[in-house]
Amino acid sequence: MSEDIILSTSGLTKEFAGFTAVNGVDLKVRRGSIHALIGPNGAGKTTCFNLLTKFLPLTRGQIVYNGRDISREKPAEIARLGLVRSFQISAVFPQLSVKTNVRVALQRKRGDSFDFWRSERVLSSLDAEALRLVDAVGLSAFAELPAGELSYGRKRALEIATTLALEPEMLLLDEPMAGMGREDIERIEALIRKVSKDRTILMVEHNLSVVAALCDRITVLARGQVLAEGDYATVSKDPRVVEAYIGSGVGHGH
Repeated sequence: MSEDIILSTSGLTKEFAGFTAVNGVDLKVRRGSIHALIGPNGAGKTTCFNLLTKFLPLTRGQIVYNGRDISREKPAEIARLGLVRSFQISAVFPQLSVKTNVRVALQRKRGDSFDFWRSERVLSSLDAEALRLVDAVGLSAFAELPAGELSYGRKRALEIATTLALEPEMLLLDEPMAGMGREDIERIEALIRKVSKDRTILMVEHNLSVVAALCDRITVLARGQVLAEGDYATVSKDPRVVEAYIGSGVGHGH
């Protein structure tokens, strides 16, 4: 039985002047899974993400999403196809309320983002949808609060809500837990588990305990190449992975 692969890369390579940041990476992400890219600093994880979302042109290789070669597509086209990176489009407007931030994202999805002169009826139907998304990420109590007043972890939840407004089929999360305390980490972890129900998630994450708790499959990068792949139990025991992390001075819990 063939695996249902939503996103795959072959020979994904990015060279900067005199430096290969990503070197021949083959990646297969199963539909419906939560897949993590991990590795020590400088391993090429973020560059990989930038190649997948077309923030950077690739030097060589191929990216296939839902059976379509997207190696040369533009970033906006990738997002339209349903492959969306959180925090890509969703910089929070600090002075606008939580609800309005999500509504702006919904208006973008409809292609009328700067048309604020819509009829009341259209706006109120968008409001209802915005509140549904606000509730989905656990921010109902803060719906009318200016987004700038949210705690750091709740701002990230809002960014996920604005990303979900674009109805992604596959969500790319770039270090969603970075800079968070334990309480926020637990909240965002639960949120990621919840939004993964009917979509695929690929995440770059430094926090290995989060990866262990959340991810079905893990690809470990080191120096721009795939070092190991498998579930957490498998890769965490791999001597090459242990060596890459310890050799780079990264502790297990980081």
